[in-house]
Amino acid sequence: MLTETPLFDKPSQSSDSEAAALQRVVDFFEQLQPADVARIADIYTADAQFKDPFNEVQGVPAIEAIFAHMFRELDAPRFVITQRVQQGAQCFVTWDFLFAMRRFDAGKTQVIRGASHLVLREEAGVWRVAVHRDYWDAAEELYEKLPVLGSLMRWLKRRANR
Repeated sequence: MLTETPLFDKPSQSSDSEAAALQRVVDFFEQLQPADVARIADIYTADAQFKDPFNEVQGVPAIEAIFAHMFRELDAPRFVITQRVQQGAQCFVTWDFLFAMRRFDAGKTQVIRGASHLVLREEAGVWRVAVHRDYWDAAEELYEKLPVLGSLMRWLKRRANR
């Protein structure tokens, strides 16, 4: 009989560390599937803050909504963590976000390269993400790839560089 292996084991309260928490976060995002969105509370504190170029929210339900929306709007979204740096509860990870747009160039894989600053907080012996701030250039990484808007963005970029 096959048994389902959890994406990651919850830490025992006596052995958790900031490094173990970062590894859980990396594993979670690199293996993220639609069904995993409901488990975001495993890696975020209840009052976690999340900010990216399009969103600024607080709390697990709001963060879940962002990732649920991602899975509804994009085909095959996935994260590849390329580097990480950690000093205690402060973490910085760089990543590639791969996906296909359903409305434009369906099936063509797109890549957004970015970075996340994560601040961990320990609660009841378990370290989780309390602050998650994504940094990436929406103009270069997304808007320039869209059919009509992309032409305008590239033209503006050329004009600005003269």
